[in-house]
Amino acid sequence: MEQPPKLLDVVRQIIRLKHYSYRTEETYIDWIKRYILFHNKRHPREMGSREIEAFLSYLAIEGKVAASTQNQALSALLFLYREVLKQELDLPVDAIRAKRSRYLPTVLTKEEVLAVIENLSGVYQLVIKLLYGSGLRLTEGLQLRVKDVDFSQQQLGVRDSKGMESRVTMLPVNVGKQLQEHLQGVKRLHQQDLEKGYGSVYLPFALERKYPNAGRQWVWQYVFPSDRLSSDPRSGKVRRHHLHESGLQKALKQAVRLAKIEKRVSCHTFRHSFATHLLQNGYDIRTVQELLGHKDVKTTMVYTHVLNRGGRGVRSPLDA
Repeated sequence: MEQPPKLLDVVRQIIRLKHYSYRTEETYIDWIKRYILFHNKRHPREMGSREIEAFLSYLAIEGKVAASTQNQALSALLFLYREVLKQELDLPVDAIRAKRSRYLPTVLTKEEVLAVIENLSGVYQLVIKLLYGSGLRLTEGLQLRVKDVDFSQQQLGVRDSKGMESRVTMLPVNVGKQLQEHLQGVKRLHQQDLEKGYGSVYLPFALERKYPNAGRQWVWQYVFPSDRLSSDPRSGKVRRHHLHESGLQKALKQAVRLAKIEKRVSCHTFRHSFATHLLQNGYDIRTVQELLGHKDVKTTMVYTHVLNRGGRGVRSPLDA
């Protein structure tokens, strides 16, 4: 008699049917595992709102997690009950919530941005230039495909990013030549992969079934490919994935140290700096909202607070 599939295998299957990212898949699986272990390995079907509340409260009180982390755990558990178990919760979830702090992003001055970029080289320098010059999230930059780069109109197409939205943003003019030279090298690498029987990349959604040979075409290749072939964690196929973020983060940390910048700088800092500098240059907040891909202008408004930081623009009496 055939054994029924394990719960976590079913979770993975439904996540993939809904085209969630691999990172989201791993995150949701991890939270569901932690939830089950917290309740002494009871099956989630035997539990409900009260058990979810207990777990979330534990995260806030004992784990001292951030509000965003607690919300992530809640999203994973709601997905489990609604999409996998098809089980409506008996009561609203009323857990003790983690305190949400008011977040002000770290922003670099233009001089600091240029100092960091000068201490980077090669592909890492090019990626950071695009994060700052185009306002990209890290994953958006690393997942760019050749077809998304439009040199004639000086723009980048950002496909299926956060919230499964797509948008268009600018391609900095002074990055054009460096990016074209980089792509020539990528094309040579792709040709070598094809000659060795490889050369395919992951295609989103059902495109791989609909167009079996599209993954080997030049236009679908990643702009920033990895320096080695690897096995796809979902399909097991050997492919050349995009550049891994860890190498970039390590190089950035070193560049910040060399630039002697005493701020907490991450790859996302360059997107924050992009938005702030555009507002400083007088661009309309709605325009900045569209370039960033924010659904709600309230999200973009945080950068107006950054502009006013330091006494909200008021001159100190000590400086008068």
